[in-house]
Formats: sequence, structure tokens, C-alpha cells
Amino acid sequence: MTDAYIYDAVRSPRGKGRKDGSLHEVTSARLSIQMLNAIKDRNGLEGHAVEDVIWGNVTQVMEQGGCLARTAVLGSDLDESIPGLSINRFCASGMEAVNLAANQVRAGAGEAYIAGGVEMMSRVPMGADGAAIAADPSLAMEQYFVPQGIGADLIATEYGFTRDDADALSVESQRRAAQAWDEGRFAKSIVPIVDQNGLPILAEDEYIRRGTDMQSLGALKAAFKDQGEVMPGFDKVALMKYPHLEKINHIHHAGNSSGIVDGSAAVLIGSKEFGEKWGLTPRARIKHTAKIGSDPTINLTGPVPVTEKVLRELGMDISDIDLFEVNEAFASVVLRFQQAFDVDPAKVNVNGGAIAMGHPLGATGSIIIGTLLDEMERSDKETGMATLCIASGMGAATVLERV
Repeated sequence: MTDAYIYDAVRSPRGKGRKDGSLHEVTSARLSIQMLNAIKDRNGLEGHAVEDVIWGNVTQVMEQGGCLARTAVLGSDLDESIPGLSINRFCASGMEAVNLAANQVRAGAGEAYIAGGVEMMSRVPMGADGAAIAADPSLAMEQYFVPQGIGADLIATEYGFTRDDADALSVESQRRAAQAWDEGRFAKSIVPIVDQNGLPILAEDEYIRRGTDMQSLGALKAAFKDQGEVMPGFDKVALMKYPHLEKINHIHHAGNSSGIVDGSAAVLIGSKEFGEKWGLTPRARIKHTAKIGSDPTINLTGPVPVTEKVLRELGMDISDIDLFEVNEAFASVVLRFQQAFDVDPAKVNVNGGAIAMGHPLGATGSIIIGTLLDEMERSDKETGMATLCIASGMGAATVLERV
């Protein structure tokens, strides 16, 4: 089987996912186009250089509908002979795009791919596409469906995490993200975004809230308490699945949950022969990929079983992994991962995460792969793993090995 290597990884800065966010004027296709052009230009690609563009985006309606991947290819400077594939594995869409591309290279189905994703949450609201698991009452009750915020609070209750635990992790995420930007740790991968006239719009993540502390977070109202306890009363549904719990402790709020933002990212993946053909040096080998289903009610614990699967299939121990990127969808997700594997928090999300910088759903998986690779190089580490929780109870992971 052919090895698959990462040759380049780029991302946009993340803009606030509101109408006054800096990226709001940019369409999903246009933001994707800038990522594709950056990969092409940085690596000197011409003609049918890659087999396909695989692009993740979650809310596939309105401007993110159709095959956005092919639309982005046609709008970019890539050759029109390159097709495009849009995929959706919820929050892991960008990671699944990378993993799918890597596994096709490994199987010999093409020498190279561009993979990544996009989500313009200020322009295409989360949930605008509907979802049978939530909208169909027979399916929802059969699966004990609850919204993700209730699931995050359920994790905290089940595994004993307090609001102070969640807030402390969030304060640290903000501190690390600010430090990473101040020290230029993202400089290698960031593509400043310009408007259609070529004028700069955004060059730095704008969601970061410098100076966040326990006191400021302590003033915030629990975001999912009313949804759980009053109307429509999702706590009762969750407790039917977890009857050993007396009640759900609602600890999450806007300050210890991932931010709603706009963003995009792209990764160039290819074989050794591809790199030699184009004069490119591989940065890392994609050592392994994995995905798994998990309980759809608690919903967000997928990083634990998918990591267990990765370690089992690779014959490795958790101590063999030098660095981790665990998407900060909610603070309890990361806390549970650290608890399950007794991982040193200093190895997890070294440069902050989605609580500080935001979570552009379809792009995040490819963003954290690039962030992991940059940090492995900066700190001279050999092996790293990125993982995400996924809606409807799933988990995904990618293991990188520097070459």
C-alpha cells in the first residue's frame, strides 16, 4: 500500500459568525476558492495535478448547496479537468475529507488530492438544512435525541466535571490562543482573506477574547438550562437513557463552548511520487485514520472510543502520541478525553482551540490537522493525533507522523 503524505496545509483566519463578522461578505464558494488558489500557488501546481478536490461542509443548502467542491474548483485557478466531491460528516467533515483523500492515495486511486472544508455560519445558519434525527418525532424519541448542548452537560454530569473545571479549561484555551498568535505560531498556514477587489478583509482570528478570566465567565448564564428543564424539556429525554442520574448539571455557556464562526481550510495530500514530480518535500505521513459510532444521546464522547480504536489498530499506547488536537466543541468533551486517557493537559490543544477561536463546522477537522502539523514541527515532536466529536454520536481521528 502506498504511503500518503501531507505536503501543505492552509487555513483562513476565522471570522465571527455574525452579520458584523469580517468574513460575512464572502460567500462559501469564494472563501473556498481562496484556499484552493493558495494551495495551487504555494506548491506550483499546474494542469491535472490532483485527482480530486474533496470538500466538507455541514449545512448543504443555499450557497453551500449543490456540489460546492466542484463550484469552488471551477471558480479557482485549478484546471477544470479536476472534479470535486462535497461530503458531510457533521463536525468531522473537514477531517473526513482529508482521511478519505489519504486512503484513496494509499489504495492507488490517484497520486494526490486537495481536501478540506468550509462553513460560513454567518451566511448559512446552522441547522438550516433540517435533520431527520431531530425533525422526525418517531426517530427522535426512538434514539433519545437531545441537542448537543444537553449532551455536553450530560457528559459533565456523568463524569463529574464542574462548571469551574469547564471555565478553567476555557480560560486556558483563550490564553494559549492569544500566545500562539502573539508568537506567530499560525503564520505558516494562515491565508489572509481579501475581497473581490483584492483588498484585505481579515488576517487574524477575530473571535479570541483576550483577558478572559474565571470571574468574567462566572457571570454568564448556563446556555442549555431552560432548554433542558423548561421547554421543550430535553433533560427528561436524556434521563430516560441515563436513569441512574438524578438530574443534569448544566455547566456550559457561551464562554466554555465553541464559537460560531466563518472559516475554511485546505490540505494537499499525495504520494511520494507526486512530491518528486512537483519538487515538493513531504511534511508528515498520515499514519492512520479512523471513525466510529457512539451513543447518540450523550452524543459527544466519540473521541474516546475512536482513540481506543486507533491505538488498538496501531498497536500503540496513549503515551506514544506526543501531541493531541481534541476539538473544543464544548469544554466537557476535552475534559472527558483527558480523564479517559489520563493525558497531560499540556499535550492537548497546545495553541488553544475552538472555545477561543471558533468552530466553522465543515472546516474544523482540516484546520486542526494543519494546526497539529505546525505544532509538531515547531516543538519537534514525532507523532500527533487530531480527533473530533461528531453529531448523532460519532468520532473521527487522524494520526500524523513526521518524516
